[in-house]
Amino acid sequence: MSTARPDPRALGTLALTTGRAAAAFVREQRPAGRVDVAATKSSPTDPVTEIDRGTEHLVRSRILADRPHDTILGEEGGETAGEESLSSAGAVRWVVDPIDGTVNFVYGLPHYAVAIAAEVDGVVEAACVIDVASGHEYTAVRGGGAFVRESPSRRAVRLRAVGPSQMSHALVATGFNYVPEIRARQAQAVARMLGDVRDIRRTGSAALDLCALAAGRLDAYVEQGLAPWDIAAGGLIAREAGAVVTGLDGPPDARLVVAAPEAFAQEFIRLVHACGF
Repeated sequence: MSTARPDPRALGTLALTTGRAAAAFVREQRPAGRVDVAATKSSPTDPVTEIDRGTEHLVRSRILADRPHDTILGEEGGETAGEESLSSAGAVRWVVDPIDGTVNFVYGLPHYAVAIAAEVDGVVEAACVIDVASGHEYTAVRGGGAFVRESPSRRAVRLRAVGPSQMSHALVATGFNYVPEIRARQAQAVARMLGDVRDIRRTGSAALDLCALAAGRLDAYVEQGLAPWDIAAGGLIAREAGAVVTGLDGPPDARLVVAAPEAFAQEFIRLVHACGF
């Protein structure tokens, strides 16, 4: 059993190389047209495909081949404990979303991603999000900044979240739960927000929304019903780009995720509360 604390940069390198292999697998496996749905999760409109499952299997296999003691939490396969106890110092847990934006993937909308994050002692230390269709690679190591590469051969460019000059100019991303009753309440909150911001975007991938915020292509983000694999990788990338990522009364969780550039965050959080999210 290892007693040395893992190097976050090494974890980031493993996340990136594994993410590249997973993204290549998704590209190779996706057929023309719509993708068959193998199962559903939270509701009949929340799909899983065999390619989701195959991608997660690839990610698990590659990570455990390199780090067999680690724990892995994946959207499709749940949590599998490695040989290293999560209660021991320096324990690593990988949080994996094999295809974030599965509905887009099923329909052939080119906006879905592989997201991989590495936690050490419960804190996300390294992450990558790979936009499968564009090939853009978003990476971060805690304390080291967030970066994007347009492809593996291109130079990494540092990301910086940029807020709007005023609330009425804010372009805000959100998403909706697949459970109809929850979706109806979210729609009411978004409707209340529409009068105070420039516009709303619903792209279908939480990980890519958080990366877009980090890159300055969005001004803020709010969503409910997210799981750890939806938040972990994109959340670190947004934070390292200078965004605040928080929840209702603490860390972001299934109840609420709010993200915005630091200078704009408190004003946006107040609006989120006022709108009833």
